[in-house]
Amino acid sequence: MNPLLRTATYALSADGLGARYAGQTSSAPALHDVSLHVAPGERVLLLGPNGAGKSTLLRVFAGLMRATTGQASIHGLPIRQARRLVGVVGHTTYLYDELTARENLQFYGDLYSVDGLRSRVEEMLERVGLRGLGDVPVARMSRGQQQRVSIARAILHDPKVLLLDEPETGLDLAAFGLLEELACEGDRSVLLTTHNVAAGLRLGSRVVVLDCGRIAYQQDTVSLDDGHALAARLHSLAATVAEAAAA
Repeated sequence: MNPLLRTATYALSADGLGARYAGQTSSAPALHDVSLHVAPGERVLLLGPNGAGKSTLLRVFAGLMRATTGQASIHGLPIRQARRLVGVVGHTTYLYDELTARENLQFYGDLYSVDGLRSRVEEMLERVGLRGLGDVPVARMSRGQQQRVSIARAILHDPKVLLLDEPETGLDLAAFGLLEELACEGDRSVLLTTHNVAAGLRLGSRVVVLDCGRIAYQQDTVSLDDGHALAARLHSLAATVAEAAAA
């Protein structure tokens, strides 16, 4: 199959992807030869020890970092042409503290040229439980409330892909359930990183484990019952990394 036609069939596609930060050598990059393909509507849980490359992979797909080798695309488009298709929720909110929740959403909505923006903003404030707090500056909100605004911003333009980097930061169980509901709407594809395996398994239907920038393990079908086995695998990988660092 023509590679361009093949990548167009995936929501997220990475082929031989490599990436490194300033100061990293080519022999020890943040990502090395990662190939990953996520189908439309698929929800992939990305696990691994600290420093495994999880956030780096999401940063490449989000257009926040350039790959040094290989190719990445979203619905067949180069990353920088596909930003309109992507929503991001991270442990950092990426909100403007001096603006209100409503103003933050309106600002991002303008960037994405969202149709019927005013009503869409009110709809999203309602959906994340912040209708009465729309005029409160983000700086005066609790961490959990800020993360709810971040979720509303990520969904505001109805993206086909959600990139979730430890999104449970500051969220209680009810709020994480809200994120789960919004992420699973329609045929939206999700790539999720988290250190909370149990929470991740509520949302992810497939698991990919990174270790030292490489894919170390994949499991095509997972359920909540796989939590203990996956946690044990991650503990083993983390111990191996710690031993190598101490050697």
